[in-house]
Amino acid sequence: MELRLILNGKKAHLPDIREAVSQLRQQGHNIQVRVTWEGGDVERLVAEAHQQGWNSPEKKLMIGGGDGSVQEVVSALMLYPAEQRPSLAILPLGTANDFATACQIPTNPLDAITFALEHSAQMVDVISAKDLENQQQYYFMNVLTAGFGAQITAETPVELKNFLGGGAYTLSGIVQALNFKPYVGKLNSPDKSFDDGLIIGALCNGKQAGGGQILGPNAYLNDGLMDICIVRDFPATALSQVLQEAAAFGNGDTQNGEYIVTWQTPWLETKSEQFIPTNLDGEPHKFNHARFEVVPNALPLIIAQNSPCLC
Repeated sequence: MELRLILNGKKAHLPDIREAVSQLRQQGHNIQVRVTWEGGDVERLVAEAHQQGWNSPEKKLMIGGGDGSVQEVVSALMLYPAEQRPSLAILPLGTANDFATACQIPTNPLDAITFALEHSAQMVDVISAKDLENQQQYYFMNVLTAGFGAQITAETPVELKNFLGGGAYTLSGIVQALNFKPYVGKLNSPDKSFDDGLIIGALCNGKQAGGGQILGPNAYLNDGLMDICIVRDFPATALSQVLQEAAAFGNGDTQNGEYIVTWQTPWLETKSEQFIPTNLDGEPHKFNHARFEVVPNALPLIIAQNSPCLC
C-alpha cells in the first residue's frame, strides 16, 4: 500500500520513526517521506503531493508532528476542492497530541503508520476561522481557545501554561494574581448571543486541548456543529459559585451555570473592543472581528469507526 508521510523536520532524527518506515517498507508498503525545514513547508509539500497524485480520497497523506502540524496540513488541504483532498492520517509527535489522543490514534510510530495503512477514512468536519478585518482565512480541526488561556499559552512560562488542566482553584488563583481584566465583546450565533466580559472561550470540534483538558465533552467531528464553552467575567463574591460550576463541568455536567456557559452551533461571529489572543490547535492568532463556521464533511480522516470523537 502507498502512503506519503510529511514529517516535521524536528522529529526526523527519531530512530523509532526510521525503524517503523524501514520495517513497513520491507513488508512491501510504499512509504514516501518528505521532511519540513522551515515555515510554509507543509503547504508546499501538500501542493507537491497533490501534483504527484495525492489528489483524491483514495490516496493517503500522513502528517507527522503535533497539533500545530495537524492544523497546518488541514489548512493546506482546504485550499483544494473537496473531491481532490486525500485521506489524512496522523502520526502524533507533539508534546500533548490532544487531537490524536482524543481520537485514540496510536502514538507509537510503527502502530500509528500501520493504523493508517490498515484503516479507511471517515468524513469529518473542519472549522473555518475568517478574520473579517483583513479577510484572512484559517482552518482547524480540533479546538480554538481564546482569551486568558491563549494569552497564557503565548506569553508566559510553562508553569502557567497548565492552568487549563489545573482545575478551578488554579484558574481563580492565576486570574486574581495577575489582576486579569476580562475581554469585552459580542458573540452571535443562530440560537444564542453573548455580550459581556469574557475570561476564557473555547470553540470545539474535537474534545480536548491544553494537554488533556476536556473542553468539549459533547463535541463530535461529524455532527456539523461546534461546541462553545465560555467562562464569563465574575465578581470576587461569586468565586465559590464559579468553582462549583467549573467542578461540575470538569465532571461532565454541561448544564449551563451563571458563569460557565456552553452551547452548540454551526457558526459563531465574534466582535470585541480589543484583539483577543487566540490559539488554533497550537497556532497563536489575534482576532477582534471574526466568523467561525463548521465546514461539514470537509476532510476524509483516517480514524477508527468506533472512535469516541465520532457520533
